[in-house]
Amino acid sequence: MGSTRISRSHWLALAGLVATLTIAAAGCDPAQARVKSKRDHPRPRAIHGPSYHPPYADIVVDDKSGLVLHEVNPDEPRHPASLTKIMTLHLLFEQLEAGKLKLDTPLPVSTRASLQNPTKLGLKPNQTIQVEDAIKGLVTKSANDAAVVVAEAIGGSEEEFAKLMTLKASALGMTGTTYVNASGLPAEAQITTARDQAVLGRAIQHRFPVYYQYFATPSFRYKGAEMRNHNQLLGQVKGVDGIKTGYTDASGYNLASSVRRDEKHIVGVVLDGTSNGARDARTRQLIEEHISRASTQRTAPIVAEANGAHQDDAHQDGVQNRAQVVAVAPATPKAEPPAGERSDAAVASAQADPVPVPRPRLQAAKLGARASKQVASAQAPATRAQRTTAKASTLGVLQDISALRQTRHVERKAGPSAPVQ
Repeated sequence: MGSTRISRSHWLALAGLVATLTIAAAGCDPAQARVKSKRDHPRPRAIHGPSYHPPYADIVVDDKSGLVLHEVNPDEPRHPASLTKIMTLHLLFEQLEAGKLKLDTPLPVSTRASLQNPTKLGLKPNQTIQVEDAIKGLVTKSANDAAVVVAEAIGGSEEEFAKLMTLKASALGMTGTTYVNASGLPAEAQITTARDQAVLGRAIQHRFPVYYQYFATPSFRYKGAEMRNHNQLLGQVKGVDGIKTGYTDASGYNLASSVRRDEKHIVGVVLDGTSNGARDARTRQLIEEHISRASTQRTAPIVAEANGAHQDDAHQDGVQNRAQVVAVAPATPKAEPPAGERSDAAVASAQADPVPVPRPRLQAAKLGARASKQVASAQAPATRAQRTTAKASTLGVLQDISALRQTRHVERKAGPSAPVQ
């Protein structure tokens, strides 16, 4: 009897416990359970700082010979970040060159452009910004809102403009590059390579030697705000004249640079640096290690579109008639690993004479005047040479006629000549 009571009470207690657990389970919110699970097991995220080591790539190209002086992973896909804006400016410079836009042309600001993530100029919907201000905003502040304004003005929409960017990349031989936006803001499908960015860095200088000088703009004042160029090598490393920095979480710290020194010209690209300082130090190191090996004479064709759609009458280095783009040759010997990418404090602290900043409009006038003088001076000796040649030619003809007359006179006396053997 006692055993039966214990069994029943034990069963009733067990049933009550099961019922309680069932009710609790039914009342539990699955969403809360998922949130709690996420708090207990946070999702991994990218960490950027001293311990962050993104995949590294770089390249140094001798612009005049076309030879690669150094390379590490030059053809591995990377995110360009704001190096994207080099291509955005390339297409804008085309519009200026064709006369479709002018430096003082006002460009409308859309709501979409104004809502871009920083960095930006803070443009407002229904405002306008002049082309030259947009250019300076891109090269100094790396303004994402200005990039979209330019894209919409040229392509109608940023999406269509990105297609034009990719087509241009293909025409230049940048086979590893795809663009999906004009700013370089994070996008999984927006990829490039160090080699492709070197091609672009050379091409924009060859095609637009005057407009390219905007990349040397040290600072830009827009609506009372002073904006300094993000490229810290300008004015600090001898010969550096551009061109662009870039950064996103996925890309790391990027820099494409151009250096002219002692009649030599190299273009270098560093992708996925660990910090601004490490990236800049590595770029300094690459410049000092390899510029001495660069050529002083141009032996390689300048970089141009493969279809030859755009031809200049002359090149600033005296090269005429653009040749089709030639792929950059691989480096020899095999490139060394980037041991100095995260060190070399001596290189990082090295200073150089400030680089004089050219003024595009003034330079354009000077280049035109200089070209006119060169043409005039070249025409004068050519004219004198033509006169001398004409006189010599006339004298030669008279001598031939005299000799022919003498020959005929002799033939009349001697009779028919023998056949030629």
